[in-house]
Amino acid sequence: MKKNFKFDVDYIRQQFPALAKTVNGYQEAFLDGPGGTQVPIRVAKAVCDYLFYYNANEEGAFRTSISSDELVVNCRKVFSEFFNCDPEEVAFGENTSSNNFKMAFCFARMFEPGDEILITNIDHEANRSPWRLLEQLGFVVKVVDIDPDTITLDFEDFQSKLSHKTKIFAINWAANSCGTITDVKKFIAEAHKYGAITIVDSVHYAPHKMIDVKEIDTDILQCSAYKFFGPHLGVTYCKKEIGDKLNSTRVQAYDNTQMPLKLETGTLAMELVNGAAEAVKFIADAGKHHMEQLEDEVKDYSGLRKEIAAGMKAFEYYEDELADALRAKLQNIPGLKIYGPGEGAPRTPTVSFRIEGVHAHDIAAALADKGLNVWDGDYYAIATIRDVLGLEPVGGLVRVGFAPYNLLSEVDRVYEAVKEFAK
Repeated sequence: MKKNFKFDVDYIRQQFPALAKTVNGYQEAFLDGPGGTQVPIRVAKAVCDYLFYYNANEEGAFRTSISSDELVVNCRKVFSEFFNCDPEEVAFGENTSSNNFKMAFCFARMFEPGDEILITNIDHEANRSPWRLLEQLGFVVKVVDIDPDTITLDFEDFQSKLSHKTKIFAINWAANSCGTITDVKKFIAEAHKYGAITIVDSVHYAPHKMIDVKEIDTDILQCSAYKFFGPHLGVTYCKKEIGDKLNSTRVQAYDNTQMPLKLETGTLAMELVNGAAEAVKFIADAGKHHMEQLEDEVKDYSGLRKEIAAGMKAFEYYEDELADALRAKLQNIPGLKIYGPGEGAPRTPTVSFRIEGVHAHDIAAALADKGLNVWDGDYYAIATIRDVLGLEPVGGLVRVGFAPYNLLSEVDRVYEAVKEFAK
């Protein structure tokens, strides 16, 4: 947390109508951010505005269709600022899982049986299952192990499994199971030495940290707008030189053979694209609101990207304060174990824990009765929670994930509720 930084949480909260809801007389606290955030008014309005005033199919000769096409182009520009890439390297799809399955089908037609794909045990199944399915076509899938104590990727194990046969390396930037942040740049650089194409799952990273696809030099990156205040939509960055070579999965037409249209199966949900871009603008607006305090941190940026960077930095400072406070409190509860990297290690504001001898769902249900919305289970980080940690019999973990609309008082509420349950 930056010393003397003051986050205007009231400015953020007033934009989210859901925060006025109550459960059993308690104010509802949305601590389920890693599963999907709440949506500010401006995002919902952007979706509705598209449907009210711009709703038309693509490339028509009439004004509404032309305006719709212009909006989509502008949305690509917004996400190009979010990723630090060219607009033609931004594609939209149903969700990250679907986008990765389509990518897997593309690459299955480019490589040969016996070629190798490297995945990890820290990933969500969205960045494992599409590649695992290719085993049925004769591809060899290898898996990078994790340290079960810190839930971090084993770089030496990665190096031992990487070879010139490796065609795809799929890696997670931040683990939705417990918030571990991986130094993906280091892994990507090593994979590129062998000519592997890198695919980064940034679904859990994107809501909390600034993305720079050029800095990490990944070939492909996936994220989901509904994790950072937008509608349910997947967004893909694909390096143009990679995308140009892809035999993509799409309607076989004459007008969708170029990037980025070739990565989009058919007609987009353009209202959701508009809403997703507005979610990025919401982050930028938060940046403008806090810019005076963050000018030094974002001095190397300009324009919209500078505002996005300030917004992400403001969220990061505030959310980390909440997560640090919760971890410090929960450590005082006998029988409670927090999972994830050690203090000081890179991580998102996600706190995952279990209580000895208790099923995780029972804890989550008890908190829900008090208006505290948290997740329990494996969150589709199945390899981590079930295979490595062996926590399936006890229901996995309880996960508390913070967003910039959460309050320090909600940290206290969670602690008191868990402490009471533990007794």
